Amino acid sequence: MAIKRKVNANWKGTGTEGEGHLNSSNKFFDNTPYSFKSRFENEDGKLGTNPEELIAAAHSGCYAMALSVAISQAGHTPDEIDANAEVVLDKEGEGFAIKEIKLTVKGSVSGMSEDDFLKMAEDAKKGCPISKALSAVPISLEASFK
Repeated sequence: MAIKRKVNANWKGTGTEGEGHLNSSNKFFDNTPYSFKSRFENEDGKLGTNPEELIAAAHSGCYAMALSVAISQAGHTPDEIDANAEVVLDKEGEGFAIKEIKLTVKGSVSGMSEDDFLKMAEDAKKGCPISKALSAVPISLEASFK
């Protein structure tokens, strides 16, 4: 069974002065703004996103779910999985490229050894569908067990 997800991006204006809005069928994105400034300048506190932040959200969410499933299949219930993804965008020639994705995860699982958790954390990085889709980019993982 194939699952399909769609988001529409509508952009008006030039690349540096224009702005766009994202919309999804489930209304999670409901005219969510994005712009050159939200991508390349710090606009903390202002509503808006950027493609790299969306990749980070997708990757950290997918990774946390993949790790939770693996832990559950091993007979444990995760108390907490706290996953973060940092997408590094940098200059490349005349343009930009995603150079690295840094995953970090902290996990708490009653009855599981730290060694088992760390192995499952690494396996989940390789098995997560978003990790697979981003395999052209180096992905690092820093895992810790609470």
